[in-house]
Amino acid sequence: MAERPWLTVIGLGEDGPDGLSPASRQILVSAEVVMGPPRHLSLIPDSAAERVEWPVPFADGLPLLEGLRGKRVVVLASGDPFWFGAGSVIARHFRPDEWTALPGQSSFSLAASRLAWRLEKVLTFGLHAAPLTRLRPYLAPGARALVLLRDGAAVRELAAWLTDSGFGESRVHVLEALGGPRERSREATAEALAFDDIQHPVCVGLEAFGSGRALPRSSGLPDDVFETDGQITKRPIRALTLSALAPKPGEHLWDIGGGSGSIGIEWLLSHDSVTATAVEPRADRAERIRRNADALGVDRLNVVQGEAPGALAGLPMPDVVFVGGGLSVALLEWLKAYLPSGARLVANAVTLESEALLAVWHEKFGGDLMRIELANAAPLGPRRGWKAAYPVVQWSVTL
Repeated sequence: MAERPWLTVIGLGEDGPDGLSPASRQILVSAEVVMGPPRHLSLIPDSAAERVEWPVPFADGLPLLEGLRGKRVVVLASGDPFWFGAGSVIARHFRPDEWTALPGQSSFSLAASRLAWRLEKVLTFGLHAAPLTRLRPYLAPGARALVLLRDGAAVRELAAWLTDSGFGESRVHVLEALGGPRERSREATAEALAFDDIQHPVCVGLEAFGSGRALPRSSGLPDDVFETDGQITKRPIRALTLSALAPKPGEHLWDIGGGSGSIGIEWLLSHDSVTATAVEPRADRAERIRRNADALGVDRLNVVQGEAPGALAGLPMPDVVFVGGGLSVALLEWLKAYLPSGARLVANAVTLESEALLAVWHEKFGGDLMRIELANAAPLGPRRGWKAAYPVVQWSVTL
């Protein structure tokens, strides 16, 4: 039998060791050091093992854990360590042969069983240290979510945010200390929630209701969901541009000349695994991009203030690049020289000078060159007529 690694991550429930498998209990009993947050350490009985409290912030505990190498160490985590837990962080910092994990029952499984919800149909979020706005793309009447929160104050913040977002009629199930002797379940609408004695650990079961605005899942969000000073790729052009960018799971985008950030934000809304960097020369617009990203639930957007191509040096290489502003010969030459083979490039032009530049590069390097002309109905005296927008020329190419 292979020797057990020196480090074991054990998922502990609110019932302490009583809920562990015999194998997990045996490893816990034989440990020389037990490390975990104070609440978890309080759940296990006295033993000869040294007890080490995991500090806050979480990252400060990793050097302590490194220093225990060579001893038999157990790290206590909540429920399933690999579902919004400590397991993935520990796995990134230690070799695969140094650790093993024995998961317990997750809070999500316990919550779903208490609410009689089909877990595969429910959204799950761990928002202990993440903004509540990550829920924003999923808010729609009838949506269900299980949300792990840090404490009772965070539950009240969630209720207030839902109410401010137009979803005050949502049902909020407050589930405390699931699986343990302190377990308690209460329910209120978000707008009426007034519990002031919510105990940690807490999971919220959310059923969204109300007249709040749900975000469409297609490309081309309404322009008015973005804060803007007028510098924005308008909805129909944005939908065509996202189609040309064609986001695929795991890909990274550079959005050059971010403006209001609409392209990068919609790219991120397409899939949870994609990433993006928006590059914007103006400080006020860079701040506006940050606010839009936070408000629409994609706070993972990286915003860089600076002028391209200089600001691009040192950034993680992209799979796809969009140029919505600052188009120039120097920028295209830099992209052609430094982007990896197979990278996709999409550039939009409005001015005659930019159009001419794209025409030259299309002739030299191929790809697709498209002229987009749109018109909207508008008053024309006592009647209506077509009011044309500036045409946009779009070049898309795989380098």
